Amino acid sequence: MSAPAPAYPQPPLGAGHASVEYDPRPSAVREARAEVRRRLEEWGLADRGDTVDTAELLVSELATNALLHSASRFQLTLSAAHGVLRCEVADAGRRTPQVLDAGASESGRGMFLVSALARRWGCHQDGPGKTVWFELGTCAGDGCGRRQP
Repeated sequence: MSAPAPAYPQPPLGAGHASVEYDPRPSAVREARAEVRRRLEEWGLADRGDTVDTAELLVSELATNALLHSASRFQLTLSAAHGVLRCEVADAGRRTPQVLDAGASESGRGMFLVSALARRWGCHQDGPGKTVWFELGTCAGDGCGRRQP
């Protein structure tokens, strides 16, 4: 008689991982936004306040930066677990994003929005390119989703 197969716990509601690569064309930003909404709905995170709208907005800023500053394919990676949604955009550019004042300029406000709305964000060099990421909270608990120093 063989031993029963071990039980593997199911991931908690709101957990998931996805990665999609996009060609450097203007429609890629719209496609990345749609992917964010689709995945967060699939993972049960669509009813978590404004998480979906904020994630879509910030992903569109990072995707737009990837198109404008690297003109390369970019990869969107989404992961959610333990009350945190992490969104990453990797591209072939080496230029580190800068947070500019949200003045009257027509451009340069994307990272200002990321800095203002994300719980945390950062950038790291990744081989010949870079990855820019941000995190949002996905739970309603104490401080979840609030910006951390």
